[in-house]
Amino acid sequence: MPGVHDSNVPDRSSTPKDFFDYCKQVGAEMVDLKFTDLLGTWQHCSFPVDDWDEETFKDGIGFDGSSIRGWQAIDVSDMLAIPQVETTRLDSFFREPTVSIIADVYDPITHNEYEKDPRFVAKKATKYLIDSGIADTCYIGPEPEFFIFDEVRYEQTQHRGMYEIDSVEAAWNTARFEEPNLGYKPSYKGGYFPVSPTDTYHDLRGDMVYEMKKVGIEIEAHHHEVGTAGQAEIDMKYAPLLTMCDNFMWYKYIAKNVALKNNKTVTFMAKPIFEDNGSGMHTHMSFWKDGKPLFAGKKYAGLSELALYAVGGILKHAPAVLAFAAPTTNSYRRLVPGYEAPVNLVYSLRNRSAAIRIPMYSEKPNTRRLEFRCPDPSANGYLAFSAMMMAAIDGIKNKIDPGKPVDENIYQLSDEVLAGYPKTPLRLKESLLALKDDHEFLLAGDVFTENLVHGWIDYKMENEVQELYLRPHPHEFALYYDS
Repeated sequence: MPGVHDSNVPDRSSTPKDFFDYCKQVGAEMVDLKFTDLLGTWQHCSFPVDDWDEETFKDGIGFDGSSIRGWQAIDVSDMLAIPQVETTRLDSFFREPTVSIIADVYDPITHNEYEKDPRFVAKKATKYLIDSGIADTCYIGPEPEFFIFDEVRYEQTQHRGMYEIDSVEAAWNTARFEEPNLGYKPSYKGGYFPVSPTDTYHDLRGDMVYEMKKVGIEIEAHHHEVGTAGQAEIDMKYAPLLTMCDNFMWYKYIAKNVALKNNKTVTFMAKPIFEDNGSGMHTHMSFWKDGKPLFAGKKYAGLSELALYAVGGILKHAPAVLAFAAPTTNSYRRLVPGYEAPVNLVYSLRNRSAAIRIPMYSEKPNTRRLEFRCPDPSANGYLAFSAMMMAAIDGIKNKIDPGKPVDENIYQLSDEVLAGYPKTPLRLKESLLALKDDHEFLLAGDVFTENLVHGWIDYKMENEVQELYLRPHPHEFALYYDS
């Protein structure tokens, strides 16, 4: 049909007529409208396709914005969700054929796109890059890690606080009575790249990959990750920023729902297991213009001067960027020494102990990129990837010197040497305060707004930082009960 490739994924030239033709083609009588809230979770509502017409793609669908986290007050709650035809996909997780479509959010009075709609931020970021004249495309290639568990239980009341997770793959279950226990369980920090039978989730990850490919996501690889208890990684091929943001939403949705179909549960928490590696989201970035890579050159690690300035921008603004890219209190349980997560804000080629690594698998110019290793997959991709790109642009515009690279194992350096390197924040509160003090670079081109930035800070402080401060921690009973 017009505007649709062989993969049945509509392109940017698709029209409302193409949408209705596609629904008939796949036999879908229902459409599921999705949009992303401030924190990065999909919200949805389903409608009979027959209730929509071409005007729906202009007028949108009304909803209550005051019921969405971090959005509107109740006295200005009416909002519009306007479906974007090119995002139409056949959704595998409904009993009957159903198409999903992503909406952009608008104010019904001004008819302007809503400043706190994360997808709008990514669209403005893309436009700002083009208008800057620096590049016309920012490619993003994230590597989200996640855990596949068999069970999770948690509770927080006035008199009890607990969590418990379990996995058939967990190292702590080597002695469990399993009728029989066959013993093939990855050890702590021992889960990287084992074959079957130690890797029991190859087929499950494969099912996730097949579903991702159906919605147009290109996958480069999948494998077991370092952690015990079913840590996994599925790598998406790089894509333009907005496309990757949409893909990341599908990625999480598919991983969780495929797991559910197999009576498993997936979490993108950064650090669900004590004394084992957390889940990061190493994020690759490169700028291109007129089909040519801009990060390749004759400077350090085969980079261009422009790329080094981009590195400088990200390192300078990293504490503020991490308020979006490592956005939970749990994120900072991961960003600690000893578990492969980088805590020193330096750069290096090939070096996974640096906050920014320059991959060296190939010398081809189109492979030159930087890898920011501090983000984790609890992030809202629309905001995190946009913030990273804005920091890189600021570095380029202001010719920010990244300093000297560190080409040695940072984990083995003395405390005296390490003291000379800037560090990632120790807590979410520190990142939020850094964002409060350092967000002018995000306001360029009206990509982020003061209202969004301060709304984010206020929401996180009130609902996460302060709420955690109020609650006794289980370990405090071991430390202090008999004091």
